[in-house]
Amino acid sequence: MLTKKQTMAIIHQIQAMYPDASIALHFNNTFELVIAVALSAQTTDEAVNKVTPLLFKRYSTPELLAQATIQEVEPIIKSIGLYRNKSKNIIACAQKIVSDFHGKVPQSMKDLTSLPGVGRKTANVVRSVAFHIPSIAVDTHIERVTKRLNIAPQQATVLEVEHILMKQVPKEQWSKLHHQLIFFGRYFCTAKAPHCQQCPFIEKCRFGPQYLKKQAQKKK
Repeated sequence: MLTKKQTMAIIHQIQAMYPDASIALHFNNTFELVIAVALSAQTTDEAVNKVTPLLFKRYSTPELLAQATIQEVEPIIKSIGLYRNKSKNIIACAQKIVSDFHGKVPQSMKDLTSLPGVGRKTANVVRSVAFHIPSIAVDTHIERVTKRLNIAPQQATVLEVEHILMKQVPKEQWSKLHHQLIFFGRYFCTAKAPHCQQCPFIEKCRFGPQYLKKQAQKKK
């Protein structure tokens, strides 16, 4: 694992690469944010943004979505992954917001994760974006990047990755860094065909020695 100083050196460069990184999901209020993030699990933000305009037009409040049926919601979000289970969850989520929280999205981690379809990652996004509570939501991009760059151990859980970043990075940078790391993973350090040739961190990367060896062999 990298030291805190080494980690922050990488973080500063990523921050410089993506200074304007922000959430890619489209929403108009906190309720819509919760639903959009819940829908984004195991699918792309682009795919979610294609289905939410109609979904939010028909069900703009928790009260309206709470009264919807699965048969009404499924056709709207059918193009995204796990749409059947997500239809059930977002309706149940709206119902709990209405019944337990007076129609208002709660702020605490405990209350947010009590909502159907809302895990820790979704709760952290909502706390950060909607309520401006410093948070780091670890998604697949952030997990991949931190483990490739040896910021976190390969065997670390998502929760452990979150805690490592929270220890290494100043609290006031957490929320912005979440988006910046996602951008780096989504557009540069991709799951397939990452841009190793242009990567400023190749010597810190766990695949760096292998890549550099291949490059050296090509030059012979």
